[in-house]
Amino acid sequence: MGFLSVISFAHKLVAERLRPGSIAIDATMGTGTDTLFLAKIVGPKGHVYGFDIQEEALILTQQRLDQHIESSISPVTLLLQSHADMLKSIPQSHHGKLTAIMFNLGYLPTSASNKEIITLTDSTIGALQASLELLRPGGVLTIVLYPGHPGGDTESVVVRQWACAIPQSVAQSIIYQQLQRTDAPFTIALEKK
Repeated sequence: MGFLSVISFAHKLVAERLRPGSIAIDATMGTGTDTLFLAKIVGPKGHVYGFDIQEEALILTQQRLDQHIESSISPVTLLLQSHADMLKSIPQSHHGKLTAIMFNLGYLPTSASNKEIITLTDSTIGALQASLELLRPGGVLTIVLYPGHPGGDTESVVVRQWACAIPQSVAQSIIYQQLQRTDAPFTIALEKK
């Protein structure tokens, strides 16, 4: 049978907490897989915000959402901007009320994408810190990391250090990782207290 993939594990953690009507963020849209996942769970009374710096990601995400327009998905706001801008881009009325924020770091996972455009450690740490302000108590933050590509190794180390340094009074953190491969993708998750 095997273990869950790191993305499936992140989805499992989020699905256990999200409810119809919840508010959630896909902090790194990519091809829209997580955006659609969130929109299906929170439904028409919820809301999903998606962030990405690449126009191609917004196009791919919108195309994925358009394929499910007949189903009961939430309204989705797609933002062509860095996840580092989350705090100022999410309405103040939603601060401290989000149920889930998902990060899938690295680069846009398409064959034609520019693999040199990657998430950057400084903006990622800023966005993760903002996530803790945006989440409600009991809300979950998932971060899928990819140490197997240039830049991803450094980002993985720094994000892991950041998560380890969060006081337990603020959030509980866990890691899901294959131990036999140092370059294997892994998931870090935090649950806000």
